[in-house]
Amino acid sequence: MSHRAQVWVALWIVYIVWGSTYLGIELAGETIPAMFGAGIRFMLVGLIVCGVVIWRRGLRALKMRRAELASAAVIGLLLPGANSLLFITERKVPIGLTSLIIASVPLWVLLFRLAAGERPDRIASLGLLVGFAGIALLVRPGGGSGPLGYLLLTVVAAISWALGSFLSPRIAVPRDALVATGYETLVGGLVLTAIGLATTSPSDLDPSGWSTRSILGLVYLILVGSVIGYTAYAWLLGNAPLGQVATYAYVNPVVAIALGVIVLDETLTVRIVGGALLILAAVAIVVRRESKPGEVVGPDGHPAELAPARRS
Repeated sequence: MSHRAQVWVALWIVYIVWGSTYLGIELAGETIPAMFGAGIRFMLVGLIVCGVVIWRRGLRALKMRRAELASAAVIGLLLPGANSLLFITERKVPIGLTSLIIASVPLWVLLFRLAAGERPDRIASLGLLVGFAGIALLVRPGGGSGPLGYLLLTVVAAISWALGSFLSPRIAVPRDALVATGYETLVGGLVLTAIGLATTSPSDLDPSGWSTRSILGLVYLILVGSVIGYTAYAWLLGNAPLGQVATYAYVNPVVAIALGVIVLDETLTVRIVGGALLILAAVAIVVRRESKPGEVVGPDGHPAELAPARRS
């Protein structure tokens, strides 16, 4: 297989796998408690990643300074924490709509950059305004798109992702991306699992009460969404142009919307189409204008930068 063909295979893996994780979250969250399910997911991903690091480079590779561990913990709480909110919101908000709101993460990152005194170019800033107009259209009360509180909680998830992505290259996280990913997901997973255990009744934590498709959804999120999706993405970062890799930011929502319509019989309204056009156009503008280290965010609990700084 030619290098060009390998790139496109890896791209389509990221397109489909990361776009389908919204469906995986919807299925897992049907009967598995939200915080507990998200916690188990990221805790196991963290253990797998740390295991790979030990297998490849030995136990010493996991050593780090206290400041690095603290920073990894902060990022881990922001990113998996944001993902845990989707386990809650997708019970009331269609996955297509959820994916569009999460697709706005690059816009929030740009807003954080503006607040920090950085000055992106005018076209990227115009894209920011267009994108937020799309968000306003989607979360406007009425229209049958879901309860306003759940819609706003989805926006909070996007902001949390963006904040974690904005901070990631600016604080002392481990320099090794794989080690950082392992610690971030492990810490986030442990905290979410603890919260889930403390806030959920024992009867709801009994696996015998979980549906088969919820269990399969969780397994899919762990093995396919995180392990396979991340592996393909990490390979692309070293073998394809950054601007090409970044196209996942506006292809994933299209995949999620299609799966919502086909699998879950979700309705594709004029309002969702209008919001989609505004947000995806804005993300395309921002991604293309800002395709350099430290700018864009991934959709599935992955540290949200376009550059190969930190991923999970």
